[in-house]
Amino acid sequence: MLGTERTPRVVAARKLLRRAGRDKAGRFLAEGAQAVREALNGGGRVYELFVTPVAAERNPELVDAARSAGVPVSEITDKAAEGLSDTVTPQGLVAVCSLLDVPLATALRGTPDLVAVLAGVADPGNAGTVVRAADAAGADAVLLAGDTVDPHNGKAVRASTGSVFHLPLARERDPLAALQACRDAGLTLLAADGHGELDLHSPDAAAVLTGPTAWIFGGEAHGLPATVAEAADHRVRVPLYGRAESLNLATAAAICLYASAGARRCTPARTG
Repeated sequence: MLGTERTPRVVAARKLLRRAGRDKAGRFLAEGAQAVREALNGGGRVYELFVTPVAAERNPELVDAARSAGVPVSEITDKAAEGLSDTVTPQGLVAVCSLLDVPLATALRGTPDLVAVLAGVADPGNAGTVVRAADAAGADAVLLAGDTVDPHNGKAVRASTGSVFHLPLARERDPLAALQACRDAGLTLLAADGHGELDLHSPDAAAVLTGPTAWIFGGEAHGLPATVAEAADHRVRVPLYGRAESLNLATAAAICLYASAGARRCTPARTG
C-alpha cells in the first residue's frame, strides 16, 4: 500500500518543512532528482526516500541506489508528496537527510583560500544560489552569519542544485565572531558593497585577490549591516558600466567569487 498524508512517517517528515522542526530533529528534506542524487553520493546521511510511483518510474537509478545503500524507500501517494513539498509542482522524490552544517572551526580548518560569508541574507533562493556559485568557484566553505536564512530551507536547497552537499556550511549567530574566525584563519575580509572604496577591476583589488579571501555578502534589500561592513579589511564594489541601478546579490557574489578564483589560479600555489 502507498503511504498517505496520514502515514506517521510522512507526518513526521512534513514537520521538517519548518526550521523549528528541522533543528529539533536534526534532519531536513531534499526534494528532486539532483538533490537526492547528491545526497546519496555521500553529501550526508540519508534516512529515508519517499517516492511516488511515477517518480520511481522516472528515476529507477536513484531508487536502486537508495536501496543498495540500505536507505528505506517508501512509496507514497501524490497527495502525500504534495504535503512534503513547498513547491507548486512537487517532483515526487524527497529524501530525509541529516543536517549539513558543521562547527565554524571545522568549516575553516586547514588553510582555506576562499570562503563566502552570508550576513543577514533572508531570501533562501539567493542563499542557495550563492552556495552554488561558491561551489562552482572552488570555495572552501560557506558561512551563514547573523540573521541569515537556514541553508536547509527547501528553496535554498533547490537553488543550490545539490551544492549544499559539496562544501562545508557553518552557521554562527554572531556575525563578528564569524569574521574574526575568518581573520584568524588567515583570510582577508572583503565586503561586497556597491559604494565600496575599492573597484573590483582596479590594480589595487587585483593585488588583494591573489591572497586568501573571505567575501562577505549582505541581504539584497538592506545590504551589509554597518558593523559587519566596518569590520572588513576592504569594501569592494563591482563596477556598473551600463545603466542598471545595481546587480542582484547572487550575480554580484558570483562575479566576486570568480574574481578571487581566477586571481588564485594565476599565481603560484601557497606553501606551508
